[in-house]
Amino acid sequence: MSASSKTIRHFIFTFLSAIILTSSITSCVTTDEYDDNPKGNFEALWRIMDEHYCFFTQKGIDWNEVHERYSRQFDATMTDAQAFEVMTKMLSEVKDGHVNLYTPFNIGRYWAWYEEFPKNYSDSLERKYLKTDYRIASGMDYTIFDDNVGYIRCKSFLNNTGAGNLDNIFLYMQPCRGLIIDIRNNGGGNVNNAEELAARFTNEELLVGYIQHKTGTGHDDFSSLQPQHLKPGKGIRWQKPVIILTNRSVYSAANEFVKYMKCCPKAKVVGDKTGGGAGLPFSSELPNGWSIRFSACPMYDKNKQMTEFGIDPDYKVDISSSDFSRGRDTIIEFARQLLH
Repeated sequence: MSASSKTIRHFIFTFLSAIILTSSITSCVTTDEYDDNPKGNFEALWRIMDEHYCFFTQKGIDWNEVHERYSRQFDATMTDAQAFEVMTKMLSEVKDGHVNLYTPFNIGRYWAWYEEFPKNYSDSLERKYLKTDYRIASGMDYTIFDDNVGYIRCKSFLNNTGAGNLDNIFLYMQPCRGLIIDIRNNGGGNVNNAEELAARFTNEELLVGYIQHKTGTGHDDFSSLQPQHLKPGKGIRWQKPVIILTNRSVYSAANEFVKYMKCCPKAKVVGDKTGGGAGLPFSSELPNGWSIRFSACPMYDKNKQMTEFGIDPDYKVDISSSDFSRGRDTIIEFARQLLH
């Protein structure tokens, strides 16, 4: 991964905790009964996860066994750094990129959901396609290729998606035969921004999925499936074909965007399977003031299939080494051919 890609990734994950997602919730867990020492903070962390994390059953995790294994590693002589390391390892047992432990000196995180897969993205290739005269609006870079195909690079959903900005983008793209939206390496942000963009690609209200909410402290205590709908956006709506480019580093709100777009009639998804991250976040605090953030509300696609583990593309395409050596992005070129 290039230096600039790492910078983007660090930015996204550092500030995701500050983003308020639609229907996100805040913890009311009381940790007063636990002492502010390494063992007490561990017990508080384990209990908060035990009562509110939403994917134990789906991931086949025996959380009681995890407690038994990690509790033996805590004693009163541990430093904060040592306690943080063990807690982070315990949290990694759930293999969830939405699980973060925030301290004044570090952020505990799990990134293997994308690190063990092909990158299928290159910022050096991106610069070749965007060139230097591209436009920028709402945090998105956009241009028109010489074959009359529009291209929008959306790196994050952290930036507010202004209605006026979208109108200007689509007016500029009006002469194009089709549109490519590249969200590869988009680690998420505010799901409202993802929804605002997706709403420009439908003329009628669509059932796009379902969500559940926790109803008790048991691992399987959830409400019934509640439908999610995507309403047509106000302003200019795109009526021509659109292709979404994805890779394994598409996560959280970006994963939701792909879920929405899979329901739009003229949209196709090209690239690699997304990274997932389909649980709305929940936050709480340990006795020592450290914060924990994790998935609490599972979400599903329109067919009631859980999207936590990623969404398959319509066309599976990888960047080939031969194309890369020639300065070509295989995924972009495949999308261009589809639009022709």
